[in-house]
Amino acid sequence: MATNGSEHGETPLKRHLHEYGTRLRTDGPYADNLDLDVLIVGAGFGGTYLLYEMRKAGFKTVLYDAGTSFGGTWRWNVYPGACVDSEVPLYELSIPEVWKTWTWPTNYPDYHDLQAYFDHVDKTLDLSKDCAFRTVVTSAEFDTEEGKWAVKTADGRSCKAKFFIVAAGFAAKRYIPDFKGLENFKGVMHHSSFWPNEGVDVTDKRVAIIGTGASGVQIAQEWGSSQVKHMSVFQRTPNLALPMGKRTLSAAEQDASKRFYPEIFAYRERCFAGFHYDFLEKSTFEVSDEERERLHEQVWERKGFHFWLANFKDHLFDPAANRASYDFWAKKQRPRITDPAKRDLLCPLDPPHHFGVKRPCLEQNYYEVLDKDNVEIVDISEKNGVGIAEFTEKGIRTTDGREHEFDVVALATGFDIVSGGLTSMGLKSIHGSTLQEEWKEGAYTYLGTTISGYPNMFHLYSSHGPTLISNGPSSIEIQGRWIKDTIELITREGVKYIDATQEASKKWKDHINELSNMTLLPTTRSTYMGGSMPGKKFEQVNYAGGVGRYHEEIRAVLPSLVGFTTVR
Repeated sequence: MATNGSEHGETPLKRHLHEYGTRLRTDGPYADNLDLDVLIVGAGFGGTYLLYEMRKAGFKTVLYDAGTSFGGTWRWNVYPGACVDSEVPLYELSIPEVWKTWTWPTNYPDYHDLQAYFDHVDKTLDLSKDCAFRTVVTSAEFDTEEGKWAVKTADGRSCKAKFFIVAAGFAAKRYIPDFKGLENFKGVMHHSSFWPNEGVDVTDKRVAIIGTGASGVQIAQEWGSSQVKHMSVFQRTPNLALPMGKRTLSAAEQDASKRFYPEIFAYRERCFAGFHYDFLEKSTFEVSDEERERLHEQVWERKGFHFWLANFKDHLFDPAANRASYDFWAKKQRPRITDPAKRDLLCPLDPPHHFGVKRPCLEQNYYEVLDKDNVEIVDISEKNGVGIAEFTEKGIRTTDGREHEFDVVALATGFDIVSGGLTSMGLKSIHGSTLQEEWKEGAYTYLGTTISGYPNMFHLYSSHGPTLISNGPSSIEIQGRWIKDTIELITREGVKYIDATQEASKKWKDHINELSNMTLLPTTRSTYMGGSMPGKKFEQVNYAGGVGRYHEEIRAVLPSLVGFTTVR
């Protein structure tokens, strides 16, 4: 275990959620030997929404979460510049008593705003009374005789529940590469998603960021705009980032538009990615060069994800159409960088991969920041042939023999994406195998909400749902309503438990691959295709058919529970 920064009064490098587990109380939801109708794990949007819905439906429900309060990823992602990439009101729950009494300071909230929002949700709906925080689940097994899940926590508690809902999300398990000598570094080092709440002072410091995904881009913007002495960004692949278009929002502006919120919330569930806009009706080469330029310009000016998700309908499917989008992107972004070498590293003329097959980051001044004289881009791409050899006491030595000296290092190295939250929870099937073992060769679910061999267990915003190809709350409410309705159906009909069949799971997996293979997504290793964890199977882990189609497909199995074995 690295103890980076401990000599300087900083928090030691954290690697795992269980390091945060502790028993805060012994009563109420913190009590031992709870016997429940429903146990929920995770207090992000999914867990929050389902706690509200399950309680409203009359089920005795408790929620466990490893964090200190509601917010899920926004209690952990407190790194410099952490900000959401979905606009409000799309990025919030559709519960009227919540949105009617809440206003945002900006259209793209940062983690401070989102923590305040979840505090408001908690207070408005009185949720905390049924929650146990700093609680980490380490094992769960279903008893077919009793028809209940037996769940244990890191601090030794036990709980039984007829229904078990895993709302851990797509980013519950952090990924820290097995860098040689990581424990040798004497400076301050943290993973972006285990950043200390008190922050890290980087004034006049030499700082490094490893990774150029969303967190890497946001940290670079924040640090590079502050008083750092020098910043090095270790880049394997350039982020094909898009302008965010962040602006302040007044209370009057929001109040005037709230009468449309019900229609907006309904419409977001019909658009491909769960936003309130969708692809153009036309294909890229169906129009003249002039018209294509005009339409590209139009969606670019709308900022945010419009250029990605409101572009020509074929640009994520056809390589030639995609190249036209990339060329327009490069034409827009390259002039922002004055240094020719940096320009080619950040915005190469030839695309590093098809545009949009990796989720673009939304940026505000990323390219201007990286263009500064005190910022270095360390190219660790395969093409360049230089990588990170090891950590030293003073910093990082690359394979070309150069030692880069730093005071602070940010590990923006991502997660065991999408499936990590499920596989790291100690889940055991009724056949005696663990989910971690079963999914080594690939994930199998049914409907992106259930797993064969795990009766009465449901998950959301994870494997085989729209997840990373959607706005979070849009997918979560679709899946959350389905889970609630299924649990109510089981209860109403006196069913002991349901279990997805292996045949149905195999068909769903084939469907996931079929939808994905129609697109350009399988051409690149990305968060959509299993992430960058070494040894993890290269496969599609998201439903790529669009939020609206997904909603129709999972609804079609109710009320007859097609694809499930039913035990009464």
